[in-house]
Order: sequence, then C-alpha cells, then structure tokens
Amino acid sequence: MSFLVNLALGLLFGIGLVVSGMSDPAKVLNFLDVTGTWDPSLAFVMGGAVITAFVGYRLVLKRSKPLAAAAFQLPAKTEIDWPLLLGSAIFGIGWGLGGFCPGPALTATTLGAAGTYAFLPMMFVGMWLARAFASRRVAAPA
Repeated sequence: MSFLVNLALGLLFGIGLVVSGMSDPAKVLNFLDVTGTWDPSLAFVMGGAVITAFVGYRLVLKRSKPLAAAAFQLPAKTEIDWPLLLGSAIFGIGWGLGGFCPGPALTATTLGAAGTYAFLPMMFVGMWLARAFASRRVAAPA
C-alpha cells in the first residue's frame, strides 16, 4: 500500500512540476535573471508550495501517525552549520547554472529535454561525492 501511495504522490508532484513550468530550464533561468528577462511567475509557484506545506504540516502533525507509515520521520538536526550552508550554496549554484533542481530534472528527462542528459549524470556524481564526504566526516575522529 505504501508503494502505491508514494507512486501516486510522486506522479502528482511530477505533474505539478510540468504544469507550473518548473521542468523548463529556460523558465527557471528567466526567474533567476532579475536584471534581464525576469519572469516572476515561479515566485507564485514557490509561494503556493510554501503555503501548502505550512498548512499541510500543521494538519498532518496533529495525527498520532501517518496514514501509510508506522511513524513520522522528521529530521532531528535543527542547527544551521557549515555543511548545510555549503550544500545549499552548491545546490543554488547548480540550479542557477543548469536551470534544474533534482525533481524537475527527472521530470524533464521524461519530456525529452536535452539539457537533462548532461545535468543528471553530474547530479548523481554530486550526490555520490556528498555521501562520500559525509561518511568520511562521520568516520573521522572528533
């Protein structure tokens, strides 16, 4: 049952990315180009996502447990540290250069967007490097 719920939610998310234009790198890059051909429409997409998450978390976390899992899986780490800041900066730079973040890149691949065929392998290399550095950092004595 959990697989089917996750599949349905993933499909809904992917459709939302396509409908909103988030899987079009030109639209994303125009949103980031505030001094040139700025397109503010994605601000409404992000605003809608923030409002939905804000309301959704408050409603869902009132429950004792999720509908399709034994317990909620919330992050335990709450502090802002250098790995978080560095990872956020790398993510933002990659988003600005490529016009993709991971979800829209996967969606755009199914639409045949040529830029994803260069972006996705590099994204997976970056994810592998991040995991390798994180495991080295954890294994190193403090």
